[in-house]
Order: sequence, then C-alpha cells, then structure tokens
Amino acid sequence: MTPPPADPLFPRPANLGDQTYGHLRELILSRQIPGGAEVPEGRLAERLSVSRTPMREALVRLVGEGLLERTSERSYRVRVVSAREFFECMQMRELLECHAIATAVPLVGDADLAELRRGLESLDGSEDDMQHWLYDNHFHSFFARVSGNATLAETITRMRVVARLFRISSAFHRKGEIDTEHRAVLEAVERRDADAAKAAMLAHLRNLQDDARHAIAAEANPGGYFL
Repeated sequence: MTPPPADPLFPRPANLGDQTYGHLRELILSRQIPGGAEVPEGRLAERLSVSRTPMREALVRLVGEGLLERTSERSYRVRVVSAREFFECMQMRELLECHAIATAVPLVGDADLAELRRGLESLDGSEDDMQHWLYDNHFHSFFARVSGNATLAETITRMRVVARLFRISSAFHRKGEIDTEHRAVLEAVERRDADAAKAAMLAHLRNLQDDARHAIAAEANPGGYFL
C-alpha cells in the first residue's frame, strides 16, 4: 500500500532537496530512524547518496517542523516527545478531529467511502506495521481534508506527527483493535450520522491514550500486574 498522493504526511517531492526531505521524513515517521536517534549530516548524506547541500536543507526543514532537534553544528537528533506533550496533543486531537469528521459527514462522497472501506478490508490478517500505519494516517488525514478547512487539516497533521514521535519506538500492536475502531467510524459516516461518527472517533482517540498509559505503566513496572 503506497501513501495517497494528497497525503500531507507524505508530500510528493518536486526536486532533489524536496526528495531528500521527503525521504528522511518518511524514514522518521516509519520508525526506521527511532526517536532519540542521532542523525549525523555527513553519514546520512552518504546513506541516501546525496550531496551535503540538499541534506542540510532537508535537516533544517525537519528541525523547523519539530521532527528533529540540532545537537551540534553537523549533527541532529530525532525529537523525543514527552508523555505530557503527547497527552496534551491528544486532547487537542479530540477537539479537532471530532469537529472535522462531523463537518465532513455531509460532504464526503460515496466513492471515497468505498475506497476507505476497500483499504480497511485489505488489512484483514495483515501483520505489516507500515501498511496499517499508512492506512491509519490516510484515514485520519482524509476526513480532515474533506472538512474543507485547510488550517484545521494542517493542525491535525502537526498533532499526528507529535503523536507518532511519542510512539516512534513502539510496535503498532493494536492492529485489530484500531481496525475495529476505524470500522465503527466509517460505518457511522456511511449512515451519514454525524453524532455517531464523532462518538466513534472520540472513543478511538481515547482508546489510543489508554493504550499509551498502559505502556507507560508497564515500562515503569516491568513484570508488574495492571488492571
């Protein structure tokens, strides 16, 4: 499954600088470069077979976007998102994404909903983390764009990047649960029930936060028992 062409998390590159930026951004968001990892400019340029100039431009853009932070003149690090920032971000997503999907319900076309359902059904039985995350990203970004509010869609994209960075080193282990939650949202939209779509989206976002809390507790108390 490839990223949809209009997907704001994976913009289509136009030149070498944009290609380098897009490639590096995808490496970070796909967990191939984990949170907290050092990103030396020279070594990365060699790895991607590009010169220092487009690499430097890409790194500066990623710092401005909040994906990287500078550690020295020639070295960077993938930004680590704290638990506090993650949960604050998720609170914002509750407000923004519930509003976006309620606004999108009367606007979304039947053909687009059918495409979303086919994508969801294609995940049945798949254990491919990246395939699941690409669909997850497409699903959330789609409703934000359909809402027709470009600023809202852009803000949701930024919030999703923060959430992704927080879980960057964790496995995408709620595959079945997330598929079920997406299906509940989709079914509500197919019925053109804005209230039910908002409720399903809110439940989905809160389940993600509950999962993060359990992961934090398990990390703090390895081998412990949690209700």
